[in-house]
Amino acid sequence: MSNTSSKTLLTEGPIWKRMTAFAFPLFLGNLFQQLYNTADSLIVGNFLGSNALAAVSSSGSLIFLLVGFFNGISIGAGVVIARYYGARQKNELQKAIHTTIGFGLISGILLTILGLILAPRILLLMKTPADVLPNSIRYFRIYFLGSVAFVLYNNFVGIMQSVGDSKHPLYYLIFSSMVNVGLDLLFVGVFHMGVGSAAAATIISQFVSAFLCFYRLTRKSPEEYRVYIRKIQLNPYMLRQIISNGLPAGVQNSIISLANVVVQSNINSFGKMAVAGCGSYSKEEGFGFLPITCFSMSLTTFISQNLGAKKYDRAKKGARFGITCSLIMAELIGIIIYIAAPVLIAAFNSDPEVVAFGVRQARTVTLFYFLLAFSHCIAGLLRGAGKSIIPMFVMMVCWCIIRVTYITVAVRIIPSIEVIFWAYPITWTLSSIVFLLFYLKSDWLHGFHPKKEK
Repeated sequence: MSNTSSKTLLTEGPIWKRMTAFAFPLFLGNLFQQLYNTADSLIVGNFLGSNALAAVSSSGSLIFLLVGFFNGISIGAGVVIARYYGARQKNELQKAIHTTIGFGLISGILLTILGLILAPRILLLMKTPADVLPNSIRYFRIYFLGSVAFVLYNNFVGIMQSVGDSKHPLYYLIFSSMVNVGLDLLFVGVFHMGVGSAAAATIISQFVSAFLCFYRLTRKSPEEYRVYIRKIQLNPYMLRQIISNGLPAGVQNSIISLANVVVQSNINSFGKMAVAGCGSYSKEEGFGFLPITCFSMSLTTFISQNLGAKKYDRAKKGARFGITCSLIMAELIGIIIYIAAPVLIAAFNSDPEVVAFGVRQARTVTLFYFLLAFSHCIAGLLRGAGKSIIPMFVMMVCWCIIRVTYITVAVRIIPSIEVIFWAYPITWTLSSIVFLLFYLKSDWLHGFHPKKEK
C-alpha cells in the first residue's frame, strides 16, 4: 500500500487516536446530515405552517422503510471493502469497490420505482390525516426521484469510510448541506413554491454530494481504491459477499422501519398536532443519535480492518473504547435535550399544542439514550466481525415484534400517546440485555477466521 493510503489504515497507531480521528469527521458529517434533514422541517414549519410541517414530519418513517434496505446492503459492502483493505489485498479490494457501485446503480433505479408506486399507498395505511395527505404524497414522489443520487452517495461514502477516509465525505456533506438550506430558503421562503420544492432542494443537493464523491474516487484517490468507470460491473463472488454481509442489515433496517411506520400510524391517530410535535422531536432526536451513529460506524470499520489484519487484541481494545465513548456522549446529549426540549421544539413550530406533544416525547425517552447507544455499538461491532445476522434477529424481535405488539395492545388498554413513547425505552432495554450477553459470551473476534490464530 502507498504511504497515502496507509494513513487511513486503522490497524496501526494508538487506538484512541486512530479511532477518534476517524470518528470525529463522522460525527461532524452526521451533524451536517442531520442539519440537511432538518432544514426542510425548520423552513417548511416556519414559512408554510403546521399542516405542511406535518406532511414533511411524516416522511421519516416511510423514507427509512424504503431506503433502509439499500443502506443495509451498503453496510455489508463496507464490511467487505474494509476487510480486504485491512488485509491489503488490492485485487479483491478493487473488485469489491466496483461491484458495490454497480449494485448501487441498480438499487437506485429500483428504489425510484418502489418509492413512486408504494409511497401513496403506505401513507394511506399509516392513517395520515386527510388534510396532510396531498402534501405528503407530493413530497414523497419528488423525494424519490433522487433515489439514484441518494443510494450512490451512500455507497461512495461507504467506500471512502471503509478505507479509513472520513474527512472528504465530511467536506462534501458540508457543501451539499449549504446547497440544500440555500435552495430551501429560495424555493420555500422567497418563491413560496410549497412542500414539493423542499423535496426538490433535497434531491438537488444529493446529486451534488454524489458527484463530489464520485469525482474524488475517480480522480484523487490512491490507486488501491481508485474507481475506474470501465471496471464497474457485478462480480458474482463479490456480490455474494456483499449481499451475505449486507442483507441481514438491510432486512433489519426495513423491519425496524416497518415497525416505526406502525408507531407513526398510531401517532397519526392523535391528530396533525401530534404528528407535527413528534416530527419536530424526531429531528432533535437525530442530533442526540449523532455520537451513537458515528461510533457505531467507526466500530464496524475498525473491527473489519483489524480482523482482516488478524489483530484480535487490538480489535477488542478498540471495541471497549468505542462503546465507552458512545455511551457517555449519548447520555450527555440526552440530558441536554431533556432540559432544553421546549425551546428546541418551538424552533420548528411555536404552536403550544405542537410544542407540548414534542416535549412529552422528549422527556419520556431522552434519558435512555445510553441504552440505544449500547445496542447500536454492539450491532456495529458484530457487523464488522461478519456476524450481521445476530443484530438482525435481535433488533427484529426487540425493535419490531415486541415494540409493535406492545403498542397494539397497550394503546387499546390505555389510549394515551405516552404509551407509544414508552415503547422505545422498553425495547432499547431488551435489546441491550441480549447484546450484552452476545458481547460477553460469543467468539465475535473470529468471525472471519473460524479457527483461532495466534
